[in-house]
Amino acid sequence: MNLFAQIRSLVLTAVEEMQKDGSLPEGLNLAPITVEPPRDPLHGDMATNAAMVLAKPAGQKPRDIADALVAKLAADDRITTAEVAGPGFINLRLDAAVWQDVAKAVLDQGAAYGRSDMGAGQKVNVEYVSANPTGPLHVGHTRGAVFGDALASLLQFAGYDVTREYYINDGGAQVDVLARSVYLRYLEAHGRDVEFADGTYPGDYLVPVGEALKNMVGDDYVDQPEDVWLEKVRTFATDQMMDLIREDLARLNVTMDHFFSEKSLYGTGRIEAAIDDLKGKGLIYRGTLEPPKGKLPEDWEPREQTLFKSTDYGDDVDRPIMKSDGSWTYFAPDIAYHYDKLTRGFDALIDVFGADHGGYVKRMKAAVAALSEAKVPVDIKLCQLVKLYKNGEPFKMSKRAGTFVTLRDVVDEVGSDVTRFVMLTRKNDAPLDFDFEKVQEQSKDNPVFYVQYAHARVHSVLRKAKEAGIDVSIPTLAAADLSNLSHEAEVNVAKKLAEWPRLAEIAARTHEPHRVAFYLYELASDFHSLWNRGNDEVSLRFLQDGDAATSQAKIALAQAVAVVISAGLGILGVKPAEEMR
Repeated sequence: MNLFAQIRSLVLTAVEEMQKDGSLPEGLNLAPITVEPPRDPLHGDMATNAAMVLAKPAGQKPRDIADALVAKLAADDRITTAEVAGPGFINLRLDAAVWQDVAKAVLDQGAAYGRSDMGAGQKVNVEYVSANPTGPLHVGHTRGAVFGDALASLLQFAGYDVTREYYINDGGAQVDVLARSVYLRYLEAHGRDVEFADGTYPGDYLVPVGEALKNMVGDDYVDQPEDVWLEKVRTFATDQMMDLIREDLARLNVTMDHFFSEKSLYGTGRIEAAIDDLKGKGLIYRGTLEPPKGKLPEDWEPREQTLFKSTDYGDDVDRPIMKSDGSWTYFAPDIAYHYDKLTRGFDALIDVFGADHGGYVKRMKAAVAALSEAKVPVDIKLCQLVKLYKNGEPFKMSKRAGTFVTLRDVVDEVGSDVTRFVMLTRKNDAPLDFDFEKVQEQSKDNPVFYVQYAHARVHSVLRKAKEAGIDVSIPTLAAADLSNLSHEAEVNVAKKLAEWPRLAEIAARTHEPHRVAFYLYELASDFHSLWNRGNDEVSLRFLQDGDAATSQAKIALAQAVAVVISAGLGILGVKPAEEMR
């Protein structure tokens, strides 16, 4: 049940009737017509822009269209008043019975309430985390992991067929550095004194990897030249790091459907195949780029390179795909990786990158547009930095990691649920402050506590109702007479519940899972407000002494709140609390 979609259908029907009777021309584009909550709740329950968006193409005044629409809309039993505001907006007020039926709809549909078939089974690949396999995940990866995972769940909720994917960056020089760093820990495990030069990875997390290598090969690599051990240690170290990363993700309740190795692209003809596709479209050429803007590097000189004509698809400059020595640039395997995604038949691609990848957005979008002939959209989401605080002070670095705060540090400190929810309390492209003390406060200022507390309160009501001998099974609550849920505080909760299907679709369409966190906080706020009103007004309490029928009606509303909070938290990857400790 999407109440906003139902009223929009009512508006569209009214418009179509006006077209049939000749008061509006045929062939109008009705897609821009919306029905949404008004900015000011005092103006009504819903508002539509129908007259405003139809006026120009219809060649009529918005107010004239609005007056005719109002007459038709007011005839529907669900509408108590329909009024024209300003130049032609239409404000609607709905009958109380409409809001009372929302709780019943939530209980009837259960976890399916708010789900939609908007995605129509389209295949979407969501790539996220994709950290270099050179160490444990840090707090920046944590935000990307939470955002990507919540977005994938949100899209599934909206009817998309989603694949969660991790791109293993194991094809570059940084993995050679990892191998050399592990080799030093291997020598250390043999009792040797070692020194970590600049550019190596000194974190303690490699100590057990060096020990594991010793256990596997003994002293076979001691005092041996690199050509003997580098490739084998590289593979061993990468596997060990990916096991560590999988463990980190599991602590955050993130499970990938697919891991894709960058290394698998090299020497297999897959990079060449992607570049040949672009060559066949006339998009690869030899040329010389203009000098970079601003101060030139001292070693810069114009030279002919192999370039991808990315400016044909909105990029600022064409991009090199091959170095002067004939080796591929970093961009070439990324092109091949996205080409592979396209050959797997995805209808849309989403990449979740860190803030430092901002310069990569246009070139990657250009590559996908060229490879798919602009048929497959790619949305690249950048996750901004997370600043960590404790007791008002910046959180110190992790000794285990050597240079950064790890995902494990965060999860061990506050738990997975708090970590995930807080990471979604800001839009992905906005910086986020994460204060270890504040996120564990039991107050309204802590959104994760506030939402969990609302869910726990519902369960406390259910427990007390059962103790009082009141039947609170879902079928009984769904069949309760809700006609006495007429108080403003109760109606406000029902109105907020009615927004959930619309909100979930908007969040999925815009790829913005933070909207779910915001909505849950607002729903919890309305519910807590109703609860607190009951402290002063006995008639608003969920348990009415000696009146099981009224109690069941009020508990039905509360249970509907719990259903929606549980669904929303499920999207965010957070387990709803049944009691607060």
